[in-house]
Amino acid sequence: MNIHTVVLASGSKYRQSLLQKLDFPFETCSPDIDESRIEGESAEDLVKRLSLEKAKACVSSFPNALIIGSDQVCVIEGKILGKPHTIENAVSQLKAASGKHVTFYTGLTLLNSGTGQAQTDIEPFHVHFRDLNDQEIKRYVERERPLDCAGSFKCESLGIALFNRLEGRDPNTLVGLPLIRLCEMLKEEGMWVL
Repeated sequence: MNIHTVVLASGSKYRQSLLQKLDFPFETCSPDIDESRIEGESAEDLVKRLSLEKAKACVSSFPNALIIGSDQVCVIEGKILGKPHTIENAVSQLKAASGKHVTFYTGLTLLNSGTGQAQTDIEPFHVHFRDLNDQEIKRYVERERPLDCAGSFKCESLGIALFNRLEGRDPNTLVGLPLIRLCEMLKEEGMWVL
């Protein structure tokens, strides 16, 4: 493996845990950007733009590094949902998802801050929720408190009990960092994970 400084442009403990699976050292940088959606912006364009902005926000601190930016939204029947932040919003999001097919879009950017070269992509992941009753939703939110997770669940733990089926290229995408695509991007930059 060629040696590069790798930086994860995220304060997310979930993304940090995922990146640790690739077993190379990395640093973290918490980007301070406005994550508001631009009027009329699609879910795909939003996550693509924000993943790039997050990576760019860390360039001044890491001028010669491979910087990973990632952003995710949940889309139910054309409506974009982000992190719920409150118990009430989490319950509302899960009620909206009950019995439905929900798509998660994760934007991924690998920015070489030394050359300015950026690779940006979008990875979709599809979740089929089973029919959930109010008591199940309330119990789940109380037990897991998924207030910092787009879509109001943690699939890597108890949230898995909410689903009928999962569809996608890489299950890590659902947690917020598509590792298969990231490995491909790193290889393009001359960094071999294996």
